[in-house]
Amino acid sequence: MQFPGFIRPASSGDIPAIDALLKAAFGGSEEVALVHALRRDGVIRGEQVIPLGDEIIGYYALSAMKSPAGWLCLAPVAIAPGWQGRGHGRRLVSQLAAWADQTQTVIAVLGAPAFYAKAGFVAAAAAALTSPYPVAQTLLAGAGGKVPQQKLIYPAAFGKGPTAPKNASA
Repeated sequence: MQFPGFIRPASSGDIPAIDALLKAAFGGSEEVALVHALRRDGVIRGEQVIPLGDEIIGYYALSAMKSPAGWLCLAPVAIAPGWQGRGHGRRLVSQLAAWADQTQTVIAVLGAPAFYAKAGFVAAAAAALTSPYPVAQTLLAGAGGKVPQQKLIYPAAFGKGPTAPKNASA
């Protein structure tokens, strides 16, 4: 029996496996194109993976928000379909939320509130935000208990697709 490895930074050698994971998790190549555009635009600030042998079974990308300055957005988040529901998505996102809280780096995520709340993101912290996407599905980590009144402007790559940032991490 094989077990997933420790969460680690993605490397350039991981790109084909990340692309395959995103296609499998989202059922198409839209998220692959998004990640490639974020990389090309130079706005990705971090990519983490969960390795399993030569495969990647978990992934997320953090990108710099256009506004507010210094904020990051989390998208996409993906867990391989055969590994969903086993806690790997929560492990991946919880570690990130803990880092955000410790460093006071604000990270916005748009997704399933129940999942992200269990992983350490806070829906109430996003209540006063203005966003092009539903605030009811926006959560923050790293806000330190504050409820910031900010207008969210996502990286340009998010505006190139037909929908809001997506996450497949259940």
